[in-house]
Amino acid sequence: MKGPRSRRTGCEGPASKGLAAGCVLVGVVLAVAVVSLVWLPYDPADTSGGRLVPPGGEHLLGTDKLGRDLLTQLMIGARIALVAGGGSVLLGGALGVLAGLAAGFATRWLDDALAAALDALIAFPTLLLAMLVVAVRQASLGSAVLAIGLAMSAVVARLTRILVKRVLAQDYITAARTSGSSWPRIIAGHVLPNIWPTLLVNLALQLGLAVLAEASLSYLGLGPPPPNASWGRLLHEAQATVLTAPVGAIAPGVLLVVLVVGVNLVADGLRDLAPGRSR
Repeated sequence: MKGPRSRRTGCEGPASKGLAAGCVLVGVVLAVAVVSLVWLPYDPADTSGGRLVPPGGEHLLGTDKLGRDLLTQLMIGARIALVAGGGSVLLGGALGVLAGLAAGFATRWLDDALAAALDALIAFPTLLLAMLVVAVRQASLGSAVLAIGLAMSAVVARLTRILVKRVLAQDYITAARTSGSSWPRIIAGHVLPNIWPTLLVNLALQLGLAVLAEASLSYLGLGPPPPNASWGRLLHEAQATVLTAPVGAIAPGVLLVVLVVGVNLVADGLRDLAPGRSR
């Protein structure tokens, strides 16, 4: 007697294809960033290439208005984008999960106070928060990561709080408490395993937003200072010469789109593959 057939859903194929495409796009940017750690076509501060030289043999993508090799600047920008995005996600995820767990287990009045604080932080513009951070510290990659991570932590905390309360309302939590399980054991054995798939998808989406936020901050001059070549700063520097040297503006914009689209495809694929997803 044959066993029951496993049901296949129509979204598994597209989900896996989208996830694979996203991994390829992110992998390309990641490979460029890793290569930039050990090899660069030119020194980042080398301005001997001539101003706005078109793409050619010596400079594959040409040079910028200061005479620096554009390919070198873009490779460094890939590294900065991934470091800023990954650092912001790690900081915001850690703070957000801890705050969300605290709110989920807090008393009602403390939970309401934390929820109000999270809503206020979410409503606070990220760019304004970055300006405050830069006012205390100097404009740097660390300041950008700190500002983006703090803004991201509120979103992660609110989601964690909702997920934790949903899990705590289940009957198996009551049974675990009745059997004498401690709250740390319940968190490690029941709460975190049930909320991590949704949190993972959210953090993947936040990575794309963090990359865009870092590019925006750098465009406004609040990101890593020169000679760090952030894609946002490259876009700002190229806007004055976009008609005479369009590659300087097109290349960082294309790479930014590739990375963000790749991250979002990965997040969508993880969401579709997450266990317990209602179809």
